[in-house]
Amino acid sequence: MSTQDKNYLQLLIRKLQSGVISDDEIKFLSNFFVNQENKEWPIDIELKDELKNQVFNKIQLKLKEKNLKSIKHTPFYKKDFFKYAATILILISISTTWLFNRNEPQVEEIKLPTGDKIEVGTDKAILTLEDGKNIVLEKGQNYSTKNVKSTGDKLIYDNKADSKPKLVYNYLTIPRGGQFFLQLSDGTKVWLNSESKLKYPISFIEGEKREVELIYGEAFFDVSPSTLHKGALFNVKSRMQELEVLGTKFNIKSYQDENIVYTTLVEGKVEVDNGSENVYLKANQQSQISLSNKNIIIENVDVYNATSWVKGVFSFESKPLKDIMKVLSRWYDMDVVFVDKEVENIKFVGILSKNQKIEDILISIKESGFINSFKIDGKKIILK
Repeated sequence: MSTQDKNYLQLLIRKLQSGVISDDEIKFLSNFFVNQENKEWPIDIELKDELKNQVFNKIQLKLKEKNLKSIKHTPFYKKDFFKYAATILILISISTTWLFNRNEPQVEEIKLPTGDKIEVGTDKAILTLEDGKNIVLEKGQNYSTKNVKSTGDKLIYDNKADSKPKLVYNYLTIPRGGQFFLQLSDGTKVWLNSESKLKYPISFIEGEKREVELIYGEAFFDVSPSTLHKGALFNVKSRMQELEVLGTKFNIKSYQDENIVYTTLVEGKVEVDNGSENVYLKANQQSQISLSNKNIIIENVDVYNATSWVKGVFSFESKPLKDIMKVLSRWYDMDVVFVDKEVENIKFVGILSKNQKIEDILISIKESGFINSFKIDGKKIILK
């Protein structure tokens, strides 16, 4: 099976999850998973029969919603393609996928009190100027000076280099429940996730190293190549490490309440330096630096899982529920309490849209058998 075919199938799966899939594309998927001639489940991992049925039923439900009939099987679909596609299929749900069944008594979720509503995150940030003045940036509010402008969902600095020897710094802070896009004066693009803070110069000195600092949080960088800036390298400082890049795309995750700093390279090449050793990352590799020993560990990863948040999606692969809820708590600006501590470490695979209401996500978790009930109390979610 070609890489192009694999990528296309992945795209269709994600479109099904986000609800934007076309009728013809649903027919394409149903040909694999509904009309197999031998009715065997073409997958290399063991799954319970009830789980297989759940997945088939989800596709059938989607077909019914679209008033479609499955198309006939054709020789085009090869066996190895079945295996790959079925592996991806375990992610499928119209909105959210939950893949575990605890076989415990189901209890109805507690009804949500009127007024206790946790909002979906949105574009917002606080810009701190060189004199310490704070500017609130949010949708519907414009801000501009001679060297920067904001439309409420992005902040763009003039594309110029400063020949003066003095650097003047700004800070951009993203609160819980927020995200923001920043374009630096050299053209470098930065996407900042919830609960993040970046320090950067309002303009770079021509021909000198371009340097910014991710004080905490998560950011995706699309760096303007050094060839456009007289060879000037681009450096990103963050907790326990410093990155040196020429021009590339990468993600840094360095939250204050987490013990590991993750750097994921999408394309290009970066050097990771922790002060005692330095390593080079290639595309589709991730470095991990732990607070406990500060050693650099490199793994090959699926970069989509680390960077999907930039495209409006949270992608989880074998993540404990407590880690998933930590990610969601930042985006929805909420706190989570687990009454049943055993639930915290149950792992799952799934993709969530960042536009989903938290109530819908919780109901999906509850219906999967993960939890018996949930309660929303102001900005707090209690899972039982």
